[in-house]
Amino acid sequence: MNSSPHLAELAAEWRHSQLLYSLYAALAREFVIELPPCGDLESGVEAPPRESIEQARQWFLDVDERIHVHQLRQFLQTTPLNTEEALRNLLIHHLHKKQHSEADRDKVDFLLVQYFSQCATAGLQDADVDFQYVAQVLEPVLGPVDAGIPEGLVLADQLIEEAGVCKDLNELFTSQVLEKGRKLKASRADDYFEPGAMVAFARFSFLMRRIFFRLMHQDLNGILDGLRELESRGVTSLDCRRAQFSGEEPVARLRMICQSWKVMFQAEYSSGQPIRMLADLRAVVETALTRSVSKISASTSRSRTAAAGVGGNSFSASEEENAASPGLPSES
Repeated sequence: MNSSPHLAELAAEWRHSQLLYSLYAALAREFVIELPPCGDLESGVEAPPRESIEQARQWFLDVDERIHVHQLRQFLQTTPLNTEEALRNLLIHHLHKKQHSEADRDKVDFLLVQYFSQCATAGLQDADVDFQYVAQVLEPVLGPVDAGIPEGLVLADQLIEEAGVCKDLNELFTSQVLEKGRKLKASRADDYFEPGAMVAFARFSFLMRRIFFRLMHQDLNGILDGLRELESRGVTSLDCRRAQFSGEEPVARLRMICQSWKVMFQAEYSSGQPIRMLADLRAVVETALTRSVSKISASTSRSRTAAAGVGGNSFSASEEENAASPGLPSES
């Protein structure tokens, strides 16, 4: 009598392991990671002996150490295998570990947001993403969470408010909100894996990611609009050394880079090098626009002064026309 529930649990674990094995195998192929085969999981045995289940458990523990969170993130955002069931299995697998590493925490943190994003109501407004709603959506993996936001995590709400007033990515980075959020998660240590804390951090990460992507797309659109304006004024290249490009970067190439970034920047929010390049590039474009306006204003002022005869200078009709509608040289 007592063995039946246990056998049912082992059978369910094996089914989950088979699904996870297919997922891990696809991830390994994408990133060219050589994984050792796992006996009965590899052959698709339906009713393995207890020894095979133990071997599978150890296999997953070993392989988890070889798969980094950035690989898991990139894979799940591009593969058709990214289903609600797959995410739930991955979460349960990581949550049920007896010991959790920092890498496990980072993976769970990402997976919780992915799972919530996939299961949440379409068209969800930021104001609707309260603690209770997030707990309800995550209940299949975390179980019921009756308590409210754990003590010490009110700071997460403050950080969300601080990020919400940032006007662009550069301001977001300068505020160090992202770094403060990561430190807050790390400060919880093993307490991070308390259900209430995971709900609070999933909510924090989901809303922060929304803010981040809004600012990212705003910056990209601002750059593209600025590049079109500069081209209309005759500017063909920019000094982009501040953004780690060349001193004479063609405007046409910058436009192509921005278009590719729109596709590339689909991962979890980050303040890594490519995103900082984006923030710096917007500053470069805005500076170039300001200089362009200043040149036009100065040229127009000289034209009017000359036309009025100030200083004894006089322009021919063609010179006056050229001064009023100057052809701008390339920015450098």
